[in-house]
Amino acid sequence: MTAGDPDRKKTRTSNRLVAVCCVAFVGSMLGAAYAAVPLYSLFCRVTGYGGTTRVAAQAPGRTIDRSFEVRFDSNINAALPWKFEPETRSVQVRAGEVKTVYYRITNLSSQATHATASYNVTPLETGAFFSKIQCFCFSSQTLGPGESQELPVVFFVDPAIDEDRDLHGVKTITLSYTYYPAKPSATPIAEATSSNTKPQL
Repeated sequence: MTAGDPDRKKTRTSNRLVAVCCVAFVGSMLGAAYAAVPLYSLFCRVTGYGGTTRVAAQAPGRTIDRSFEVRFDSNINAALPWKFEPETRSVQVRAGEVKTVYYRITNLSSQATHATASYNVTPLETGAFFSKIQCFCFSSQTLGPGESQELPVVFFVDPAIDEDRDLHGVKTITLSYTYYPAKPSATPIAEATSSNTKPQL
């Protein structure tokens, strides 16, 4: 064995260690990239960041004498052969008051189609105070040829909005949905459609 052999072995070992570290780093970055989308979505829903509304298990239990006009917007991706519209374009609601509105979706094609809705509210800052108790967003919907469904949205504006000085001038909030094509779901229609009774607005 020559004097240079131990040095060459050390060099090869160091190179392998560096290679393993690089592969591990790249793998962790890819994993972080895939996890970023659901984690960001969860963050937005918890904080209301970017106009994403919050999810509530129940009503706030109090109302205040501050009212908002809540407007309802509906959009369809060009690749989806659906008609999508709210039953009413706007409602007046007091902060803390629970309201229910319905959206109607209709498949205009001659075959079953599948879609998922995303949403946000504007002004974006009101997302932290706009809470939904029941919603069809992020649930894959399946409609047969020519089929229609009515989907409820149960929501309230948190009375805590009155404590935010930057939002004292806000009188109108717009809730906007957009439907996109999606893969088939094991549950054709969201649980939100199980109720056939429409509460009074």
